Amino acid sequence: MSIHRTLGRLAAVMFTAGLLMSAAQAQTIAYITNGNTNEGWTLINGGAKDAAKKAGVKFIELAAEKGELSKQLAIVEDMITRKVNAIAIAPVDSAGIAPAINKAMAAGIHVVAVDTGITGAKITSYVATDNIKAANVQGSWAADQVADGDTVIYVTGDQGQSTGRERRDGFLQGLNAKRKNVKVVDVPTTWDQTMAQNGVEAALRTNPNAKVIACAWDGGALGAKAAMLSAGLKAGSVKIAGFDGSPGGLDMMKDGWQQANAAQMLAKIGAVGVETAIAAANGKKVDARIDTGSFLVLPSNVDQFAKDSGVGQFMKKK
Repeated sequence: MSIHRTLGRLAAVMFTAGLLMSAAQAQTIAYITNGNTNEGWTLINGGAKDAAKKAGVKFIELAAEKGELSKQLAIVEDMITRKVNAIAIAPVDSAGIAPAINKAMAAGIHVVAVDTGITGAKITSYVATDNIKAANVQGSWAADQVADGDTVIYVTGDQGQSTGRERRDGFLQGLNAKRKNVKVVDVPTTWDQTMAQNGVEAALRTNPNAKVIACAWDGGALGAKAAMLSAGLKAGSVKIAGFDGSPGGLDMMKDGWQQANAAQMLAKIGAVGVETAIAAANGKKVDARIDTGSFLVLPSNVDQFAKDSGVGQFMKKK
């Protein structure tokens, strides 16, 4: 092959790569969060930003102030008007957001649900932990800590969201598969740590012999710890199982206040959510459901998980 032909082919490849890069950079991706600002969401949002920066797309990040559905609906409507190429969204309300999402999809805007699913709308993709699978493992662990007739306190997430429902359902499935004769006391919350603390305080007063407090997220576990301290209980006297693998949750474990954690790959959820939105906007086929994985963290492997997941950089320094 002549040097001229070689250079010509190289130039063609570089030209094509340039076109692809320009196409990616021309895409506008809206990332709409649910307004949560806890540690877990800090990591998810950080992953989303990093993915957008790496891809070189125009990235619009907006949040539903105070977690209000009406404000998230208004944001989606605005993104439709601005004709973004794709929306990655963590819905405040799985069903309530559906009308706006249907409108976005009808306008040709790809929609990727991040962390929490959407019901009543056909979306491009759903990127999240398999919450039922992860919660199943959490429930199975809890079953190993109790005997028939014992009491388990369960701190729920928002039952208006698929995430909250799936984590509760998965936990109960895992628990009942091993222990059918266990009393489960629900502490309802809307992902609010203060609600968790107040609810666990009340549950401990009426169920002083509870053996395990399982939580749908690590903020609930932090609330459970505060409730135990308020009741004069020591670390480990009632076992706490968290969910998320957040820095605060793993710090609790290092300090003896948490004995198990159904950990998500938090930064990966945000990163894959945005990567999927970008891919769809560029006309690539994406999977309808993407599981970003989970891992049961115990005191015996917490240090390794913190290192491998990147969470360790945000934990307390010993």
